[in-house]
Amino acid sequence: MSGRRRAAPIRGYGITGWSRAFVSVVEAGADHRHITGARRYFRDRHVDALVIGDGTITSAVRGTQLDPFDVILRTRTVDADTVVGLLRTTGDVDDLLALARGEQPAGLGNLIAPTESADVESSCTCPDQAPRCIHVLATAFEVAAEIDRRPTVLLQVMGTDLPALLGSAGGGDAEPSDDPSTGDVLPEDFYGDTVVLPPPPPFPAVDALTELEPAALRTALRASGVPATQLAEAFDDLATFYAELKRRT
Repeated sequence: MSGRRRAAPIRGYGITGWSRAFVSVVEAGADHRHITGARRYFRDRHVDALVIGDGTITSAVRGTQLDPFDVILRTRTVDADTVVGLLRTTGDVDDLLALARGEQPAGLGNLIAPTESADVESSCTCPDQAPRCIHVLATAFEVAAEIDRRPTVLLQVMGTDLPALLGSAGGGDAEPSDDPSTGDVLPEDFYGDTVVLPPPPPFPAVDALTELEPAALRTALRASGVPATQLAEAFDDLATFYAELKRRT
């Protein structure tokens, strides 16, 4: 039936390895009742005003009272130079480039992600005295969902970021070394600032616009969003652009 309301998509978290690593240490010690309730809060979007800072996470979670409860998570932070040094020791320096591509490399994750419950301290203004209340857990689930979407969120959770790691990996003012494992992690001109682009391909001497089937060209222009009343203007623009391309070659 056209009037039937579509069911909202089911929300998920802990889909990726880095996300699961974060959730597991926050859930450690929490009982089944609190975890189940927090999952319901996450699914129903009870977590508002989520802010992920360097080593600190804050949120406001709507619970059973009129006013929301304020949640704070604080993590043990990591040092960028130490992480990069350990990556060089284990031979996992390419993990930084993998992270820049949006991947979650295991070697880097083992150094960044929290490993025990004490790595993530939590507090909440609710009266629940449990080690991890529903509001803390729901906030952690929201953070995990963000890590699933963007792996670099875990870096921020743990007090660093990708530019800091890449800057440390770049070597800075360090003395050069004969050991390639201790040299710069980034390839030369990683960002392509000095790359010389190849020249454009040559264009035939014939006028391409006169060789095109007019009806097919009009159809293509309409499909690209050009209104019927502006087809003539679009033809003129194409002619101008094509003439400029021929001039440059």
